[in-house]
Amino acid sequence: MTEMTNKLIVVVLDGLRYDAARKYMGYLEHLVEQGSLSCYRVQSELPSLSRPLYEVLLTGTPVSKNGITANHIVRPSHEESVFHLAVDANLRTAAVAYHWVSELYNSAPFDPLADRHQHNVMKPIQHGSFYFEDHYPDSHVFADAVYLRSAYDPHFLYIHSMNIDDAGHHFGGESKEYELSVRNADGLLATVLPIWMEQGYKILITADHGMNANGYHGGITSSERDVPLYTFGVDALPLAKEDQAIPQLSLAPLMCHCLGLAPSAAMSKEGLPPFVQKQPLHEVNEPVILG
Repeated sequence: MTEMTNKLIVVVLDGLRYDAARKYMGYLEHLVEQGSLSCYRVQSELPSLSRPLYEVLLTGTPVSKNGITANHIVRPSHEESVFHLAVDANLRTAAVAYHWVSELYNSAPFDPLADRHQHNVMKPIQHGSFYFEDHYPDSHVFADAVYLRSAYDPHFLYIHSMNIDDAGHHFGGESKEYELSVRNADGLLATVLPIWMEQGYKILITADHGMNANGYHGGITSSERDVPLYTFGVDALPLAKEDQAIPQLSLAPLMCHCLGLAPSAAMSKEGLPPFVQKQPLHEVNEPVILG
């Protein structure tokens, strides 16, 4: 395995419940058993809806501050995201994600014809592949991510898939269809994780929210709020305890730590491990690659 670097891949499996991850993601749980990955329980912010939690994950700010209060709020973020901080530090960024992520950090509203593929080093997400249908195959999402990683060598690569969430809405979070989507995502990760681990990336795998048996999320129940966090190449989280979930607000500062960046002033420090708070701004001298 190559030496660990300040390069990070974040995978967000939309709609993945904590209990479903621990039961059905056999490859990831194998790596946990072998000591290669650590797994923690994260409690999502409220409301446990997608667009608000995309903003939470990438800015570390609660809905009451960032104003992305519901899925129908279509506007660019007013906060400093991990993408913004990385570009300000001369790091390369890339994302394969649902088009709402583009609307938050690159431009809104999303134009499917013009905004599907984006390459602009002046944007927070410099290299992006954005899809706009919930059933866009997870296999395509990861293939797109492999392409962006090899073509543009980003320091920060954000990957967001939707098939688990889509199956949950159609069939419920305790259905065989939902279970199959979780198992399929695990199989895709079994293909790409060994490569990324060998290449020295730090890796975080998590979800925005869960899914209840009726196919909904947005509320306060554990099935809607409890999600996993698998980590590779990251120091043990000192505030993580068996009976206590990690606040989701801690994930953006954790991403900053993995990239060698100082969190933004607005990022919540609730549940933040001390080693993240002490990180200085990372400086690099390498040029930004043009797309």
